[in-house]
Amino acid sequence: MTNSLRSQGHTGTPRKAAPPGKRRDAFFDNAKYVAIVLVAMGHSWEPLKGESRVLEALYTVVYAFHMPAFIIISGYFSRSFDMRPDRLRRLVTGVAVPYIVFETAYSLFKRYGDHDPGMAVTLLDPWYLTWFLVALFVWRLTTPLWKSLRWPLPVALGIAMLASVSPEIGDDLDLQRVLQFLPFFVLGLCLKPEHFRMVRTRRMRIVSVPVFAAALAVGWWAVPRMNTAWFYHRDAAQELAAPWWSGPVMVLALFGCSLVLTACFFSWVPGRTLWCTALGAGTLYGYLLHGFVVKAGDFYGWFDAAWLHRPLGEIAVTAAAAVVVTLLCTPPVRRVFRCVMEPEMKWAFKRDAGEAAREREKREGAGRPEGSKDSAADADPSARDGSRELRQSADASA
Repeated sequence: MTNSLRSQGHTGTPRKAAPPGKRRDAFFDNAKYVAIVLVAMGHSWEPLKGESRVLEALYTVVYAFHMPAFIIISGYFSRSFDMRPDRLRRLVTGVAVPYIVFETAYSLFKRYGDHDPGMAVTLLDPWYLTWFLVALFVWRLTTPLWKSLRWPLPVALGIAMLASVSPEIGDDLDLQRVLQFLPFFVLGLCLKPEHFRMVRTRRMRIVSVPVFAAALAVGWWAVPRMNTAWFYHRDAAQELAAPWWSGPVMVLALFGCSLVLTACFFSWVPGRTLWCTALGAGTLYGYLLHGFVVKAGDFYGWFDAAWLHRPLGEIAVTAAAAVVVTLLCTPPVRRVFRCVMEPEMKWAFKRDAGEAAREREKREGAGRPEGSKDSAADADPSARDGSRELRQSADASA
């Protein structure tokens, strides 16, 4: 990201550039923001799509790539994850704790908002959108294993294919989704910056136009012929009343289609800083909070108005979903909910000696003359990049 220059007084002295370890890549923040807007739009279409074949086709296409895009980014920024105590602590406070809080909150909201006394409050059966936190916890915890394998992506695809023919897995922790979406996370672990640069070209943007047009045409054709539940990756083939062998076939077919559409999506994501770039750091907030608004509309009949089921009404609902999730990603909302989304919980963890040494080195480094190369981050650029990835990976959720 280009650092701007600011004059100081009348000297015209440029402001000192931000240390490389503190920079955020605007492309990924922009991609996360656009993806979370698509997630919110897709959820808002669910009560409306049954009466509109066009909306159902659009819903199918969006569901083919919006979560894969998010998961690939999450994997990409998990490349530096290891079992270091501070990173495990961040995994607990940034993923496990929000899961406990929001799974409980959503279950209670369903029980009392939808007048469903049978809705149990349990952490073993994620409801609605909290499955992603369970999946992210498992994926990131197993990152060192995937990084040690010679062929991680084929292995992940094999596991997903086996899951697609194993209804015995059941609903505990939504493991079907954890396993069937796993290849996208592992793919993110395998990617490098140059792979993203390859799809961010003018030629790729031109190619993506007919690709998306063809995807919409196929989606429109498939509406009465295909079960949309395949795109949720939450059931085995047998649970979808399909022959067992269709499970592995659909895993591979959907992985290929999702990968092509995700590449086309990335090709249109701007790489420069925009008004929405800063919102990319708050996408997990938007992801977890917008579900309450969508479900409230479902529980209280907000989507029942006849005019909402016409084209102008569907456009209005789409715009409203985009506005709501945008507001939920803003800094004021993040400040309010940070206590449950990113709690420090210093009281729960022992102080890591390695972390204390890093903090001491950081303080000492701040007093060194400019150009000093004594710190580990200066001596090893990969360590500096790993620190940046860890910070940005915390926001790569949803």
